[in-house]
Amino acid sequence: MQERAVNVLRLVFGLLAAVALGIQGYHVSTQGASMSNFFSYFTILSNMAGVVVLLTGGVLGLLGRPGVPDGVRGAVVLYMTITGLVYAVLLSGYHLPLEIIWVNTVVHKIMPLVYLVDWLAAPPRRRIAYRTALTWLAFPFLYLAYSLIRGPIVHWYAYPFLDPARSGGYGRIAGACTLMTVAFVLVAAALVRAGNALRRRQERAAPAARAEVSQP
Repeated sequence: MQERAVNVLRLVFGLLAAVALGIQGYHVSTQGASMSNFFSYFTILSNMAGVVVLLTGGVLGLLGRPGVPDGVRGAVVLYMTITGLVYAVLLSGYHLPLEIIWVNTVVHKIMPLVYLVDWLAAPPRRRIAYRTALTWLAFPFLYLAYSLIRGPIVHWYAYPFLDPARSGGYGRIAGACTLMTVAFVLVAAALVRAGNALRRRQERAAPAARAEVSQP
């Protein structure tokens, strides 16, 4: 029953995020703004990946089939957790002209918490190795390279801390990227540790629960 409830909630929140992204994207397109810029936000890309993971996991779970691989889930949880943290620490006062307030709340506040709670409520089925978590860093590094290469070409940067025209130039960007890398590594390690610990706790509790049910 608990597993079914988790899968239903995955579908509900997955659809919420999908609707929020769709409405924001439609709003941007109807205002004549750049859709390539819209799809160049780490927040948008992370939420899109999260929608796929939640909806796929929810549907497969309700059908009684194996869900999304835990390595993929962990990566998305990492990206969304960082999205929420960076927004709270650096970007909460940074608003875009075409921003829809409730969509901003969904993608920056609600969904990061949803993915984190989902990871803790349904921990990985098998132990996650720390070397697996290192592969989760590939996407952020590719995104950084993409942003720094594309930025000078289109004269636009998704986030102020990636814009070399601002005070500090590339030196400030290097410092910000170093701090972000440390944050990614620490959060990834924390997710692996918490997920593995919760999995071990469930495995220890399972025999006791089965024995209790089998008693007359």
